[in-house]
Amino acid sequence: MRSPVFIRRFRRAFQFALLLAAALPAPVSPARAAPPEVVVSILPLHSLAANLMRGVGTPHLLMPAGQSPHGGQLKPSQVRQLERADLIVWVGPSFEQSLAKTIAGPRDQKSGGARVLTLLQHDSLLRLPVREGGLWEAHDHAHGDDEHGDEHAHEEHDAHDEHAHGDAHDDHDEHDHGGAHKDEHDDGDHGHGHKTHGHNNKHHRDHGDHAGDHHANWRIDPHIWLSVENARAIVDILARELTAVDPANAAQYDANRRDALAQLAALRREVAGRLGAVRGRRGARYVVFHDAYHYFEHEFGLQPLGALTVSPERPPGARRIRDIKQAIRARGARCVFSEPQFQPDLARTLAADTGAKTAVLDPLGAALTPGPQAWFDLMRALTAALTDCLK
Repeated sequence: MRSPVFIRRFRRAFQFALLLAAALPAPVSPARAAPPEVVVSILPLHSLAANLMRGVGTPHLLMPAGQSPHGGQLKPSQVRQLERADLIVWVGPSFEQSLAKTIAGPRDQKSGGARVLTLLQHDSLLRLPVREGGLWEAHDHAHGDDEHGDEHAHEEHDAHDEHAHGDAHDDHDEHDHGGAHKDEHDDGDHGHGHKTHGHNNKHHRDHGDHAGDHHANWRIDPHIWLSVENARAIVDILARELTAVDPANAAQYDANRRDALAQLAALRREVAGRLGAVRGRRGARYVVFHDAYHYFEHEFGLQPLGALTVSPERPPGARRIRDIKQAIRARGARCVFSEPQFQPDLARTLAADTGAKTAVLDPLGAALTPGPQAWFDLMRALTAALTDCLK
């Protein structure tokens, strides 16, 4: 049995040990590195970036719904976002014109500031040409015998058609926006839009790289996100860029990349299945407000009749409106699509007395909640609007 003196001394030693432990600072755990500051210009690209950054952080959306990427000035708060960024993701200066004024020369290498990813510069993306406003019937191969057609014959026909049927306003519109060279593959292989992807990507890349030849006026359609195949390429590119600025989370980015690619494959099957009800059907033609859907139409074999304008900021001339209205009657086009950012009066004017219906297509997802699902919701919304109006 312990003596009382021993017990008292043990208690005092134990209490002293407790006091000493309380006075010492707690063990310091290794600090977790802050996630990279990633700024993405528009919602569809932001959504793809958000998928890749799951478990790491959240990218910043620079241009919210309602702000046009085509012009205007950035707010001071947006400029500060760009100044703090480790990585800036955008389409390119031909699309986010307001952003181009802030980024001094698009580059893909970090040089005293943010790393800038300009997607239109990447050859792994399918890049299609800007089509002229007006009718595209000269490039409709849905019922033709030759899948590829005669490029030069189309060019000569288009030039003649534009001078013969365009008015002064339309001519001004087309010269301002380029598009002098139309593409003989505008509608792709309507039965197998995916099948022609490899051929067309090489074709368009070769044209885009020879600025000194007779295709010097050829311009890339910037709406690259409206293609599942392009979304797959963007996911791969983004994963590499995120790993470059944040190598500590490389494994997480790669796991997220593989998960996103699986979701994209499932989405492509879903959209192709739903559009099968209208793809290739005689009379399933439609008119869009402006040429924003070339990639979607190419990939899924749809048959647009034409667009009112190249740029949403430039209204079409009276002659073009009359010609398209006549074509709607002659070809039995079923739908005229407007966009949520613009008044639908013009669509109603075109549809009047033609039997066509009006509906809305939104290439930017203005009504969608930003986040990982936004790009998928955007593609489903386009699919639903087209099938509901055309079937």
